[in-house]
Amino acid sequence: MYEVDVETFVKAHAEGAVVVDVREPSEHATGHLPGAKLIPGRELRRRLHEVPKGSPVYLLCATGARSLELISFMRAIGYDALSVSGGVCAWNGAGRSLVRSSGGV
Repeated sequence: MYEVDVETFVKAHAEGAVVVDVREPSEHATGHLPGAKLIPGRELRRRLHEVPKGSPVYLLCATGARSLELISFMRAIGYDALSVSGGVCAWNGAGRSLVRSSGGV
């Protein structure tokens, strides 16, 4: 399984990991990780050119279910994709801050 726990992800994020938030814009606006690129899961296939290859890519959603579904596709086409177990909820539950958007995304 290509899933990492939130503690592993916190370290990778602090080191500048590539993070893709696959939630919907309305979810993203309520709180997101600093530096995460928003590419909703339904848009990922057509926006792959925005995701760099050659280093791990951490996919993040609300709880880890959507991101876990998407990594199989990404790995099949050559990405080192990893899902963050528990998603944004786990990040927030670990006491990490979220950025809130004002006026939409």
